Amino acid sequence: MALLVMKFGGSSVADAEAMRRVARRVVAAHRCGDRVAVVVSAMGDTTDELLDLAAQIADGPPPERELDMLLSAGERISMALLAMAIQDLGVPARSFTGAMAGMRTDTSHGRARLLDVRPDRVRATLEEGGVAIVAGFQGISTDDDITTLGRGGSDTTAVALAAALDADVCEIYTDVDGLYTADPRIVPTARRVTRLTIEETLEMAAHGAKILHLRAVEYARRFSVPLHVRSSFSDQEGTWILVGRPLTEDTMEEPIIAGIAHDRSLGKVTAVGIPDRPGAAAAVVGAASRAGVSIDMIVQNVSTSDAATSDISFTIPETDGPTTVAAVRALQDEMGFGDVLYTSHVGKLSLVGAGMRSNPQVAAQLFAALADAGVNIEMISTSEIRISVICDQSDLEDAVRAVHTAFGLDAEDEAVVYGGTGR
Repeated sequence: MALLVMKFGGSSVADAEAMRRVARRVVAAHRCGDRVAVVVSAMGDTTDELLDLAAQIADGPPPERELDMLLSAGERISMALLAMAIQDLGVPARSFTGAMAGMRTDTSHGRARLLDVRPDRVRATLEEGGVAIVAGFQGISTDDDITTLGRGGSDTTAVALAAALDADVCEIYTDVDGLYTADPRIVPTARRVTRLTIEETLEMAAHGAKILHLRAVEYARRFSVPLHVRSSFSDQEGTWILVGRPLTEDTMEEPIIAGIAHDRSLGKVTAVGIPDRPGAAAAVVGAASRAGVSIDMIVQNVSTSDAATSDISFTIPETDGPTTVAAVRALQDEMGFGDVLYTSHVGKLSLVGAGMRSNPQVAAQLFAALADAGVNIEMISTSEIRISVICDQSDLEDAVRAVHTAFGLDAEDEAVVYGGTGR
C-alpha cells in the first residue's frame, strides 16, 4: 500500500466535469489500496479573475494582506468541491486549508516561504481511511495571517506535503502528458521525456519551463521526494524525475540533451561606462537586489570606447524594469558612470542536458542553428548542464524550433495539449 500525494492544477479542475474526472481518478487510486492526499489549485482562471476584481476595487496596489485573503479563496473553493465529488462516489474525504494542513510560512505576503509543515490532521484522515484534500498555494504565517506562496505555489505545497508525510511519490497532474523536450505549444513535434534527473529539471524550471514550479523542484531535491509528472486527461505514463540516471557504455561520454526551455518575460538593463574598479559590479547588482529584483544573467565587458570603464548588462523580470532602472540610476552621480539603458521584450532560450561543458560541439551546434535561423545572440551564459542565450523576444519561438530540430529532438507525431496553460 503506497502513500500518494496527487496535485491537480487549475486546468485539471477547471469546471464541474473536470472536477468529477479528477474525483474518479483519486477514488480509483484509493480503491486500489493506496492512501491518497490531494493538493488542488484554483479552478481555471479564478486567480486572474480575483486579481482583476481587486484592481477594479482599489485605485492603487491593493493591500498585500487583504490580497492574500482574497486569492486564497480560489483554492478553498476547489478543495471543497473536490471533497464533495469524492464523497459522492462513496469514499470519505475531508478538505483542509493550508493553515489547517499545517503549512507554516514567514510573513511575506504574496511570496511567502514555508518554514514548517505539520500535517497532523491530514495524516489522521489518511489513517482513518479517508482522502485528504489540501488547498494549495497558501499557508499561515508566524503572526497567524493567511499567506500565499506566489504563482505556481500549489506545486510547492504538494512537494512539501509529500516530504512531511514521507509519501512514496508526489504526482503532479497537468494538461500535457509529462515533460517535453520543448513547450509543445511552440514546438508541436516536441518529444515526451520519460526520465529526467532532478538537476536537469531544476535547470528547465529555472529557465522558463512552466510545468513545474522552481521552488517545488528545489524542495523535492532537498528532501528526496520522487516526482511523477503526468496528465489528468489521459492514462499516459508521464515523466519521472529521478535522483540520477544510469548511462550505457555507448552514451557514457555523449552529451544528453534533456530539452529546451524558453522565457519571454525578461528585460535587459545595461549600466554604461562604469569606472573599472573593484566593487563596481557589487554596487550595481546590490542596488537591484535591495529593490527586491531577482537578477538572472549578468555580463560585464570592458567598454569599447574607454578601456578604463566597463559596461554591465543583466536580465530581470520584465515587470521589474522601471524599479530596476530607478535603483541603478540612483548610483549614477555617486559612481560617475555614463547611462542606464533598458531593453524590454527580451527572450531567453536554454539548452539543458548532461555533459555539455566537456562537449564543445554542443555550443557550436547551438550557435550555428541560431545563425541559420537569423537569430542574433545578445548574451550568453553557461553551466555544467545548460547553455542560455538572450535574443529579441520576436525571434524566440523561431529560435526554439530551429534549435529543437538541429539537435534531432523532433518526434514523428505531434504532442497532445489537453488544456490551455500547461499547469
